[in-house]
Amino acid sequence: MKEEYFKWYSPHLQRDVQMLVFGHAGYPVVVFPTSKGSFHENKDMGLIGSAHWYIEQGLIQIYCPESNDAQSFYNKNVHPHQRIQNHVAYDKMICHELVERIRLNTSMAKVVVAGCSFGGYHAANFAFRHPGYVSHMFSMSGAFDIRSFMDGYSHDDIYYNSPLEYLPGLNDHELWKMDIVLGTSNWDICYDANLKLSHVLNQKQVPHWLDVRQNRVHDWDVWKEMFPHYLSRIKFD
Repeated sequence: MKEEYFKWYSPHLQRDVQMLVFGHAGYPVVVFPTSKGSFHENKDMGLIGSAHWYIEQGLIQIYCPESNDAQSFYNKNVHPHQRIQNHVAYDKMICHELVERIRLNTSMAKVVVAGCSFGGYHAANFAFRHPGYVSHMFSMSGAFDIRSFMDGYSHDDIYYNSPLEYLPGLNDHELWKMDIVLGTSNWDICYDANLKLSHVLNQKQVPHWLDVRQNRVHDWDVWKEMFPHYLSRIKFD
């Protein structure tokens, strides 16, 4: 499969950003890495390989940007206010430097977002913050509450990046058009988090699929099964 490496200076993050892109054509799929993950993590762990058929057939192109978690949520060397501001800058980078550029260059109105573990948080948070840009959201073993990273500090930007908190009040009509999958398992450390998010979506009557795999743990083996299964939900022209 075709693989390209990109590096550019991000004005939002004020540093260089790296990304791998897989495939020569097709529906754009942005896949976030796990906690503090690199741009090549999803390749190294086999997630990209699990979708090789879709890529080689020209049905999808996968974009794998690096994370900013080490500068935001996991950065205990700065005040929680700076942590959340660093995350907000990452969200702006993904939106304005990646997704909007994809839409411009591919003539696609929307993208798919996906991720495993903390990448599942990023996928869900981006999708719910920007529902007009996202057609499908595939979260695999995600968690959706960031308060534990904030040491008791409160701020509007923390609220508006915690899907379990802001989603109940979100009434953007694009949310009801999105294909939402919450992948988890009964042995998943994030099982309860997925039940909670599913409950919020049910309360809003937002269609979604809570996919609970049996007797599987929070690890790449189950995510590599989930990812190509979820990609089959895309309606390819």
